[in-house]
Amino acid sequence: MDLTPMHKRVLALDVHQAKITACAVVEHDDGRVQVTKRDFGAFKRDRRALAQWALQIAPEVVVMESTGVYWKSPFAALEAVGIIAWVVNARHVKAVPGRKTDMADAQWLATLARAGLLRASFIPPQLMRQLRLVARQRQKLVGMCSAEKNRLHKVLVDAGIRLNVLVSDIHGSSARAMIKALIVGQPMHEVLDHKGRLRASRDELFEALCTEQFSAAHRFVADEIMQHIESLERRIAGFDRYLLEGLRPWRAQLTLLQTIPGIDEQGAAMLLVEIGADMSVFGSAERLASWVGICPGNNESAGKRKCGRIRKGNAWVRRLLCEFSQAAARTRCALKAKFDALTIRKGRKKSIIALAHKMLRTIYAMLTHGTHYRDKEVDYEALNVERNAPRWMKMLLKHGFITNPAAAAA
Repeated sequence: MDLTPMHKRVLALDVHQAKITACAVVEHDDGRVQVTKRDFGAFKRDRRALAQWALQIAPEVVVMESTGVYWKSPFAALEAVGIIAWVVNARHVKAVPGRKTDMADAQWLATLARAGLLRASFIPPQLMRQLRLVARQRQKLVGMCSAEKNRLHKVLVDAGIRLNVLVSDIHGSSARAMIKALIVGQPMHEVLDHKGRLRASRDELFEALCTEQFSAAHRFVADEIMQHIESLERRIAGFDRYLLEGLRPWRAQLTLLQTIPGIDEQGAAMLLVEIGADMSVFGSAERLASWVGICPGNNESAGKRKCGRIRKGNAWVRRLLCEFSQAAARTRCALKAKFDALTIRKGRKKSIIALAHKMLRTIYAMLTHGTHYRDKEVDYEALNVERNAPRWMKMLLKHGFITNPAAAAA
């Protein structure tokens, strides 16, 4: 394998939990190649020493593998002194042939970087990286909250309560008020008199909320789960406020993303901290889709197209995109028409992935050019009138511009 040098000064880091192995390969003007290896600890003083040593070497390229979360601290230490390291994909490093068995990981990384065989992964700016922590913890809390809601549903079913048969969401305001009344032992007729907007009648709800099997154990467990759910919801709301406050400099991009059907404000914020606002770092929509792991696999041999599974990528973004595609598939837009056409041929799951891929390419174009989403199948003027006409009519009546609504409509 030809490893013709492209860079004369290269520094490679093999990052572990308690140790950082550094290998510097420097080619002098007379053609001599000097290889220097040093070990550093993982504490703050060690990372500072590593950064100062890197400044003395003045490398053209600094590379490290993306080993879990251990690369983040050395990366930040180098970033603090003005050195932007390349975080490379370990899968790409292992795919390059020619490694000697006695060669250390750091030296092999330096050899590949010197020959220009490595490509830097996308690393967002420091503020975006910090907001990523907030967004990902929020997703964890949302998952915990969903699990607790499912558990509460099972407890109610175990007690013979079939409220879920009559309401679409047992955690809506009316249904939750009924569940709390069950827990505290409040007479059910007092709650049903103020049941809110529900299709089920009062008698049907009374039958569904039969408490004969609702024992003290059911009440205790349901109370604990309900308190936990409300605590998680308060924490999630706090994460939402912090995330939106941190994304104030990117308010324009947030507004752009919300014009796509299926994406709300929180969804746009969580997507933005993952992929960033500058699409030039990816170069093309295809590369962005490959980085996320949402593009179809390329498995073709002898003119025959074989199973092309999606590759591994950013699971956080892929999860968000799948949520967006499922939401968009329930709206009135071209994305829904695309989903319906795909479902006939590919089934629901593959259609969700395909629609998520299409939405990501659309997002790339929107963030690149700064344009809003315009759906070819939606008459936005008519939709705006449909949503606001009742309010407009009330204001016209209130201020005396019209006196007979029926005559004005005619």
